[in-house]
Amino acid sequence: MEHAGKTIKIALLGCGTVGTQVARLLDEQSELLAARAGARLELIGIAVNNLAAQRDPAIDRSLLTDDPSSLISRADVVIELIGGIEPTRTFVCEALNAGASVVTGNKALLATHGPELYELAAQNDVDLYYEAAVAGAVPVVYGLRESLAGDQVNTVMGIMNGTTNFILDSMKTQGMDFDSALKLAQDLGFAEADPSADVDGYDAGAKIAILASLAFHTRVSLGDVHVEGIRSVSADDIASADAAGYVIKLIARAHRHSAESGEAGIEISVSPTLVAKNHPLASVHGSFNAVLIEAQSADQLMFYGRGAGGAPTASAVLSDVVAAAAKRVIGGHAPREVLYGNLPVLSAAESSSRYYMKLEVTDAVGVLAALTQRFAAAGISISSVIQNRSHTGLSQVKGSTPGEMESVQNAHITIITHLARQAAIDAVIEELKNSTDVIDVVSILKVEEN
Repeated sequence: MEHAGKTIKIALLGCGTVGTQVARLLDEQSELLAARAGARLELIGIAVNNLAAQRDPAIDRSLLTDDPSSLISRADVVIELIGGIEPTRTFVCEALNAGASVVTGNKALLATHGPELYELAAQNDVDLYYEAAVAGAVPVVYGLRESLAGDQVNTVMGIMNGTTNFILDSMKTQGMDFDSALKLAQDLGFAEADPSADVDGYDAGAKIAILASLAFHTRVSLGDVHVEGIRSVSADDIASADAAGYVIKLIARAHRHSAESGEAGIEISVSPTLVAKNHPLASVHGSFNAVLIEAQSADQLMFYGRGAGGAPTASAVLSDVVAAAAKRVIGGHAPREVLYGNLPVLSAAESSSRYYMKLEVTDAVGVLAALTQRFAAAGISISSVIQNRSHTGLSQVKGSTPGEMESVQNAHITIITHLARQAAIDAVIEELKNSTDVIDVVSILKVEEN
């Protein structure tokens, strides 16, 4: 699409928290943005579902329309802030086919339909920008796509969901249980009324899928990510981790395995993880995000900042808008999708980690020795064992009818392993569950050392 003179026409789809901030900043910082883009950025309209809904006073109501297609057909750059998959995907495809560059913050859309959209942008010689899709204002997409283009990335990991970090941080610092911490997050606006996408790990899963695609030049979707949420993390887990020198964080992780170290491929997961207190990610508090990248030449790089909120996310959106506008003024295009890795995504069973396990066992002579023998037989090396003082508990009478209980002396044993394959851990856990000495496998969490 040709633009007239030094004006770039901007269409905004969506006017929620982030969209409102984008519209406000396009107006308030118009001169600064024009100087950086090399052209005046004209907001030609804002597509919304409900024209009659109340809006922030910063929104010029004359710009509102309930006809997105009319805006898309006249725009040089389309900003998509609707969210969800449909009708968003249809609008984005419509914009790319019309010759408009697209700026989106829609992680779910990219994690599901990214390859299709990248190809469509390339076919129409336009750009697709998505810095705001991962970690808000934190420029990790730019870092991977451009700053590290000359390096080999081996690991991308981090705290990519502010809601879960706030909940886990509140559980640690205020001694709350999960339900109380979640309610506090909702009361403060950090969590939605339906927090499933956050607390069940899917928001972070979509983000690590996008970053893994960039880091390893291999197409990765949300379906490739092994996802575990934080609902099962208890106040007791938080306290036990603290006593052992760890904090619990929801860690999204993508790691490259070389053929020399075993099967070549990418291991991708989201899971609650014990992070050593001297690890850079351990000090990320509240609703902040942080992404740690390990590259062959650059070594470790840390990206830290607010991962959500209207203003921080709008900052990332406008950064992309300026870049897209500048490309339309001076020519060229943004870095395109680069595929050459074709690395297979390893199954969860093939992944490796250190593990923390808390077991409730009968407090009897020889139980600990029997446990360590089982781990050794499975090829799992134990790093540390902590046995808490015994307590009186109830246990199912072995060989009895369901519900028949007896009073026994029990103890909690905490085991931290060295690096072990998930398949080996699963096998030994199944064996422990069938053991006469093990009352319960209380919790299993991954462990990340510095």
